Amino acid sequence: MCLSIPSKVIEIDADNVALVETLGVQRRVSLDLISEPVNVGEYVLIHVGYAMQKIDTKFALESLEIYRQIAKDMDSGAINELDGDMGLKDMSGFN
Repeated sequence: MCLSIPSKVIEIDADNVALVETLGVQRRVSLDLISEPVNVGEYVLIHVGYAMQKIDTKFALESLEIYRQIAKDMDSGAINELDGDMGLKDMSGFN
């Protein structure tokens, strides 16, 4: 299973490589596999060093909030990493 967390584009260099930020961690990824233009401030999904898809900012921010809440709940012990659904079964309105 693969999980891609939305990453915000911080800068783009002349070689079409973007500096992205994912939950406080920055890394460089290639934008070569995305057919549409990507701009600084937009969000992408990445996999093994490549941006695979540009995503809507509203959706990206909602997703990031869910990931932050899961991490917070894991830290507090409200859910643990052995829970099969990671505590998501009780989230209403998220499909």
